Amino acid sequence: MKTTKLLSLILIGLLTQQTFAQTKPRPLTEEDFYEIKTLPIPDNIRLEIGGVAPMPDGRLGVCTRRGEVWVIENPYQLNGTSPSYTLFASGLHEALGLAYRDGAFYCTQRGELTKLIDTDADGKADVYESVANWDLSGNYHEYSYGPVFDKAGDMYLTFNVAWVGYGEGKLAKWRGWLVKIKKDGTLEPVATGLRSPAGFTVNSNGDVLYGENQGDWVGSGRITHLEKGDFAGNAGGLYWTKEPDSPLKFTTVKDIPDTGEPMFEAAKKMKSLKLPAVWFPHALMGISTADMIEDETGGKFGPFQGQYFVYDQGQSKAMRMTLEKVNGKYQGACYPFREGFQSGTLRARWGNDGSMFVGQTSRGWGSTGKDLFGLQRLVWNGRMPFEMKSVSARPDGFEIEFTQPVSRQSAENYSSYELKSFTYKYQHQYGSPIINQEDTPLRGVIVSEDRMKVRLVLDNIRQGYIHQLMASGIVNDEGQPLLHDVSYYTLNEIPTGDMAKVAPRVIVPATPVKDAKVNAKKPVLSKDIIVNSKEVAVLLKKHACLACHAEATKVVGPSYTDIAKRNYTNEQILELVYKPKPENWPDYATEMAPMSHVPKADVLKIAAWINSLGGKKAKVDLNKIENRD
Repeated sequence: MKTTKLLSLILIGLLTQQTFAQTKPRPLTEEDFYEIKTLPIPDNIRLEIGGVAPMPDGRLGVCTRRGEVWVIENPYQLNGTSPSYTLFASGLHEALGLAYRDGAFYCTQRGELTKLIDTDADGKADVYESVANWDLSGNYHEYSYGPVFDKAGDMYLTFNVAWVGYGEGKLAKWRGWLVKIKKDGTLEPVATGLRSPAGFTVNSNGDVLYGENQGDWVGSGRITHLEKGDFAGNAGGLYWTKEPDSPLKFTTVKDIPDTGEPMFEAAKKMKSLKLPAVWFPHALMGISTADMIEDETGGKFGPFQGQYFVYDQGQSKAMRMTLEKVNGKYQGACYPFREGFQSGTLRARWGNDGSMFVGQTSRGWGSTGKDLFGLQRLVWNGRMPFEMKSVSARPDGFEIEFTQPVSRQSAENYSSYELKSFTYKYQHQYGSPIINQEDTPLRGVIVSEDRMKVRLVLDNIRQGYIHQLMASGIVNDEGQPLLHDVSYYTLNEIPTGDMAKVAPRVIVPATPVKDAKVNAKKPVLSKDIIVNSKEVAVLLKKHACLACHAEATKVVGPSYTDIAKRNYTNEQILELVYKPKPENWPDYATEMAPMSHVPKADVLKIAAWINSLGGKKAKVDLNKIENRD
């Protein structure tokens, strides 16, 4: 009888363990909160979207790089029915921006801002009115973007510089500038230093924010607040500061401190140089900053009211950005948000229901999204994600606010955090490696009473630097980790205020080995180590290599299989990672940034794995690996 009872208890225990294992919560993903809904596009329409304009009646206008404007009925796919497409206008020249106002579309072509009017209500434009026009040289890189209306009804446009080795603005007037088009059609130059300003917005305060792509004079993607007379850093547009209506004093490339020092230091020498409000670290966050949109949905899109969603064309994804003003200047942080779009995410606009329409194109512009074009809608399902809601600066560190209460035990554990700071070179060369990277030791942690905020007190916050705040050990009351555990804060200004009172951190030294002779003896290592593919997969993810490369398919950069065919040695791959040579890969539009911050040992392991795809043995010579922080 006792034996039977004992067996029953064991059986119940096993079943309980099995049930617990079956009901253990799975890690949550982005799609558990934000769903991507794809709009079907007829086979005969090449919808390479350059602009998106929701209409008050629920229809959607889109313009394309092929010079067309389409009006889409039922873009929300109500009652499960498909949308329908009507050609509204055609014959335009690479339309990369669209807005709708007072019954008309405003479309930005290469060399003209055009008002499109349907006077007879037949669903097609019969008036193409030139509102403003500007010079073109014919250079392929002279893209034009906008319009974005301000509260007064004036419109802003941004102009790419031409591409002739390094960016040049002098081929056509006002290239590399932000301009305002007034109601009477006159063009007013506002600010220069722009390289490839594909996305910009006028926020709820009336301020212009624009996104920049890595390139010459641009170490990494960034968002900058532009005011009249600002110089945002790229030299291409300075040629036109000689014009009498330029808001900048005449400036030339020779006036720029082209020393490779951080932009923060260069700005001390060149007062007109405007620092970015937020840096988007290259490959860690994005590779080609595109559109941005402020959340004014009143909570229809989640807990991020007043924040910004910034799209990246090359990585086919959305990121998130928070801003604050410190000493009267914008600065803030960026965070991952939503990946997995079908093509290069170039344009985003709010729908009437608080969802977001995302217009996409990738022809000639590489992207992780495999399709050449697409139109999708991003919808919040009402479920609250566990995220860093915002990061704000403090005199001695940062304060993180969360969307849900954190576990106090996890938040007070110093090992839950990994903190470092770094920056980029300001130079005429294309892009920049990460430079001056340092760990920022954590001195104290203060968790708010409601567990919605955590203040991190640091020993060495660095003005002018990007601060990485990784909180991979934080969990909520259900034991779920953060959906995204990293943010990057650009600290241009350190706020004033009281320092936090925290007890000194006690670090217990490691227990020394008793036998000093054994401790001093170095282990003998074999000359070669065999690289494990699982280990390499971790390294590829850690160093953001997969943002631009895949094993067998072309993404933004060449596949690893194609690289293996070049028969580089491991050491040659190392050299090319640290100092890329774009001329080796002329078929790729996006140049690789120098990645000299990646440890040499990691690069050599990756290189060995790449070469194994070409039939070589995946081994690394340990004698060629030096210690590298």
